[in-house]
Amino acid sequence: MDRTDEGRTGLPVVVGVDGSESSLRAADWAADEAALRGVPLRLVYASLWERYEGAQLAEELNGRPPEQVRAADIVEAAARRVCRRRAGVELSTDVLPEEPEYTLVRESRNASLLVTGTRGRSGIAETLLGSVSLAVAGHAHCPMAVVRGSHDNRAMSGTHGRVVVGVGEEPAASAAMRFAFEEARHRAVPVEAVRAWRSPAHETTDHPLLAGEPARLHERQAVETPAEALGDVPAGVDVHGRTVEGRPRAVLVAASHDADLLVIGARRGRRRFGLQLGRVAHGVLHHSVCPVVIVPEPTRTAAA
Repeated sequence: MDRTDEGRTGLPVVVGVDGSESSLRAADWAADEAALRGVPLRLVYASLWERYEGAQLAEELNGRPPEQVRAADIVEAAARRVCRRRAGVELSTDVLPEEPEYTLVRESRNASLLVTGTRGRSGIAETLLGSVSLAVAGHAHCPMAVVRGSHDNRAMSGTHGRVVVGVGEEPAASAAMRFAFEEARHRAVPVEAVRAWRSPAHETTDHPLLAGEPARLHERQAVETPAEALGDVPAGVDVHGRTVEGRPRAVLVAASHDADLLVIGARRGRRRFGLQLGRVAHGVLHHSVCPVVIVPEPTRTAAA
C-alpha cells in the first residue's frame, strides 16, 4: 500500500542520474526542490541505464571515452554539481547494478518526490521522452517530476511565478490538487487550476441552429468543476480557476508555456503494476515546456 501525502513528509527527494546533461539538469532541479522542502536529496544511478538510453555523457564527463567512465564517476560528477548549487542540502548517493526502471520504482516507495530528466533513446532530441522516464512515470508510487524545458543544460529557475494544475472530471480530494497547493506554498506563488472542456462530437455547436444551450451546458459544468476543486484551499495559498475550450492535452501544454511547474493526476488502474498513464498525461510528458509532476491518485473502492 502506498503512503499518504502526510506519510511522505520528511522523506528524501530521489533523482535518477545517468551521466547525461539532461539528468544533471534534473539533479539541479531536484536539489532546489529538496532545499524548498527541507528534506535530504538522494542521487541514484542504476548502472544498466545506458543499455536503454545510450551513452550521451555530459560535458564534464567527456574527457574520456564512455567505456572508461565508471559509474562512480557519473555519481560523483552529479554530487559535485549539486553541492555547488545547494551546499546546505543533505546528500546521499548510491550506485546499483540494476535495471533503471526497477530501481527507480522501488526508490519511489520511500521518497517524497522522484525526479528524472528527459532524453530520447541514444540522445534523440528531447521532444521525445526517454524510455526509462516514461516507463517509471507509469509505475511510480510517489509523485514523479520529469524536468523539461531550459535547453542550456541548467535547471530552469522559476520565472513565471505560477504552478498550474490540471483539473480532471473528479477533482474532490484530488492528490494532484493537494500537491499543487503544497508546491505553491513552498514557492510562494499562486496556483492556476485549469479545466479543459469540449462538447461531445455528436453535439455540433458551430451551426447557428445547433449552437447555444448544449455548449453552454458543457461550459457551465466545466466552470463548476474547478470551483469544486478549489473548495478546500489551505490558508496562505492564492488559487484561481480557469476553463478553456479545447483538448486537455493541448490546453495543458499551452498552459505550460507560462508556468514554472505543471501538475497532473493519474488514476491507478487495476493492472498489476499500478499507475497507468492516459493519453493526456502521456502527451503532456512529451510536449510540456516546463517540468511536469505526475501525481498518483488513489484507487476508489466500490461501496459494499
